[in-house]
Formats: sequence, C-alpha cells, structure tokens
Amino acid sequence: MRTSSVRRTALAASAAALALLVTACGGSGDDQDKADEGKGKAAPSTSAAAPAKTLTAAELEKAALAQSDVKGGKVATKLPATDDIAAEKVETQDAACLPLAHAQAGVAQGEPAATVKRSFTGDPVKPSADTKPEDALLAALDTEKVLINLASYEGDGAEQAVKGVFEAAEKCAGGFKATLVGEPLDVVKVATGDAPEGGDEGAAVTLTVAADEGVKAPAKIVLVRKGSTVVTFSAVNLASMATGKDFEVPADVVAAQVGKLG
Repeated sequence: MRTSSVRRTALAASAAALALLVTACGGSGDDQDKADEGKGKAAPSTSAAAPAKTLTAAELEKAALAQSDVKGGKVATKLPATDDIAAEKVETQDAACLPLAHAQAGVAQGEPAATVKRSFTGDPVKPSADTKPEDALLAALDTEKVLINLASYEGDGAEQAVKGVFEAAEKCAGGFKATLVGEPLDVVKVATGDAPEGGDEGAAVTLTVAADEGVKAPAKIVLVRKGSTVVTFSAVNLASMATGKDFEVPADVVAAQVGKLG
C-alpha cells in the first residue's frame, strides 16, 4: 500500500507526518499484532420492541456527539472532504465485503433515511524532553482518530444494516481488497470481537490492513443499533499504522454517543 493509501486508511492523517513516521520506523513490519486473535464472535441480538421512530436529519444532529460530551480530545462537526467519503467512492473486488469497506470509510450501510457525521481525535501524550526524535514522532501520532456516522432507517433497515456487517465479517474473514476514493486498501484479515453495551444490538470488527514497510496494522469498526438508528465508529491509531500495535476504540466516546441516542 502506498503512503497515500495509508493516509486514506488513517482517515486523512497528515501525509507528511505519516511519511516521516514510516521512515523513522522502517523495519518494524515484524511487529504484527495478534490481539484480535481468539476473540469470540458477538452474535447480533434481536429486539421485540415496537418499531422505533425514524429520526430526521435535524434529530440526528441533536443526538450526535458534541464537544461538551467528552472530557478530552476534539470533536469535529464539519468534516473535511477527505473524511466525508461518499458511498460511490468505495468499491470492493468482492461485493460481499462492501459493508465492511463502507463502515471503514465512515459510510452508512444501505439506504438510510438521514445521516449525520462527526469525527473525534484524541489528545496525544506529550513526550518528555529527552525522548528520541523517532519516539517523539510516534508519541505525537499515538492517538485515535474516529469517524462517527449516525444513520436512521425506515422499517427494518437498521436491523438489516447491522446484519449485513455481521455477514460480511463472516464471508470476508480471510481479507479483501477495496478502493477508497481510488486508493487501494488491502485487508488481510477480518476478526469480530465483543460489541459494546447500551444498544439493542451491535458489532465490533477488527480489520488487519497491509500498510507500508510490510506492517500489518489494525483498524477498528464498532456498530451500535438503538431503535431505528445505527451509529458506526471507524477508528484508527496513527502510530499503529506504522508499528502494527493494537489499540482500543475510545470507550468513553462510544458510550457518550450511544447514550445520546436515548
């Protein structure tokens, strides 16, 4: 994968910073994370409740994450074009894997009635004065970038959206190839994990992405359905894109966003 595609995979991180990072950490390709191995699959749960109201775009805006909802990090309510990817700009060689590529790109599943997007960037830990330059650069990028997509659906569209991601994770466990806005994305492995609590059902998926210098890096997807609304979190850690080390999707961000759905 070229540096430009790593930038796309890292949700529009600074191309210059990533180039420096890969240079500083050349040869780290053997540091392949295995943290996603052995995780049990989180089977979707079903709700017997009456059909929930389909939220309008204005209602989704009110329910979307705001800066005041988090204690740290930066919440963006207006995404740059590099983060606001349209569905038609995402393609996969195997159509069965398209739901995963859509989720990774922050694109809503299926045909939602309304969508709203946010992004969250965590605060990196400041390195000490005597930190080596390459370590300081890694520390500066050691933070999570999360694309958040809230989508409301008519009928059983929300349930079908979550179901489609589960099915794609099973069918594409061995990986898949995609293009995001013309840039290649090579996923070598797909693994499911424990979904977060707080919704009617959910999914957690880790994509292992082939990045530069032979590194295999994790990218995380979390979906939570609450009634007729599905919120998708697509997360990467910029340092992990160079080292391959595992990271966690910020649980407080997920909880804050899901909590606002009622």
